[in-house]
Amino acid sequence: MSFNSKKQLTEFLTEDIGKGDITSALLAKKKITVTIISRENAIVAGVNHAKEIFKIKGCAVKILKKNGTKIKPNQIIMSVTGDARRILMCERTALNLLTRMSGIATQTNQLVKKIPNKTKLYATRKTAPGLRYFDKEAVEIGGGKKHRLRLDEMVMIKDNHIAINNSLESLIKKAKKKYKKFEVEVENIPDMILAAKSGASIIMLDNFTPVQIKKAITVLKNEKLRSGVLLEASGGINSKNISKYGETGVDIISVGSITNSVKGIDMSLEI
Repeated sequence: MSFNSKKQLTEFLTEDIGKGDITSALLAKKKITVTIISRENAIVAGVNHAKEIFKIKGCAVKILKKNGTKIKPNQIIMSVTGDARRILMCERTALNLLTRMSGIATQTNQLVKKIPNKTKLYATRKTAPGLRYFDKEAVEIGGGKKHRLRLDEMVMIKDNHIAINNSLESLIKKAKKKYKKFEVEVENIPDMILAAKSGASIIMLDNFTPVQIKKAITVLKNEKLRSGVLLEASGGINSKNISKYGETGVDIISVGSITNSVKGIDMSLEI
């Protein structure tokens, strides 16, 4: 199933407008041009979607700062021309998405800079319902990777699956019969070895410390299993310790905070 971003954006607008913007309806019909301005340093993300929101209501938009652009305070990101009532009708929806996506891209970029180029920063599924497509796109704009958008994209065997099934090994066997690529979350070295020997494409080292990860990598190398699997570090990773995780030699670092507790960038629409 393909994602229809225009349909989603229309639904966002409908949610905010309801039966109509009764305040803006008090205004006389008047054509105006407004600008959206940043109030802080950031990486821009979501300008294409903000543009689409205004276009849905018949406004013309000129993008001045493309996705991925570094911006400073008081720089103009885009200008919008159209009926004043329609622009104000779209203002909050467009700003909400633009500031959130820019916040995610900015935070992602800050973390990416703290890890080696060979180590990739992955987003998780810890996103706001209805916003996953946009959250993950913002991560990518910031220099990270989307990873799984949905549950149907790749098998990921986690602790609750194992608890219900009572056997990691049997779950892996079932996964191997149907899929070439699958990921396994492990909490200890024996399970990591089992997953590697069983052909897991990715092994998530859940809540391992940097010291424990280095030990795990040494074990895999000694077992001649390291080259055939990607290692992912996850759990409790933030801006203060991500550099240490990057130095361990893992292939992937996944961080939920870049999408589930993001701080939006301060922006405003000026007439």
